[in-house]
Amino acid sequence: MKIISFVHVSLDGFVAGSNGEINWVKINEEIFDHVGKRIRECESALYGRVTYQMMENYWPTAGDKPTATKHDIEHAKWYKTAHKVVLSRTMKGADLMNTTIISDNLSDSIAELKRQPGKEILLFGSPTATHFLVQQNLIDGFWLFVNPIILGQGIPLFADIKERINLKLLTTRQFDIGVTELNYIVDRQ
Repeated sequence: MKIISFVHVSLDGFVAGSNGEINWVKINEEIFDHVGKRIRECESALYGRVTYQMMENYWPTAGDKPTATKHDIEHAKWYKTAHKVVLSRTMKGADLMNTTIISDNLSDSIAELKRQPGKEILLFGSPTATHFLVQQNLIDGFWLFVNPIILGQGIPLFADIKERINLKLLTTRQFDIGVTELNYIVDRQ
């Protein structure tokens, strides 16, 4: 399987503000529908602990609320059935339904996960996990949604990169609200 980092990013390369805020991310039904098609094809999701806990606090019941949108209903349904993999040193031994916690030997465990059959694993947000996986050369692609904003500071998408990473652009798409999708694979040639 391939690991694809899926994230919204500012034009200057930040995935969150200095305090982790993401209230600057622009989303609408057009983006939800587009993203939903690809997500439905994935059987697994990868998260860092913080992002997982944020998702787990919302998605299991999001589709059941009277105010649930079409996106909420569809994504909540997917979230309940998707296999979730969480990178966390503090959640060791947690016994969670349809969830695997990787606490030790992260590089080896992720490399083993990538050898399993399947299409791709989407790494949702999770900047700390992304930084680690990029440094270990374990990410196979980047599915970026560039938002029309310059934050100036915050949590960067890329940090402590030691070697150049060559990318090959697969697709782009411009959305009505000014967000641009960039879909890259890592070019390992």
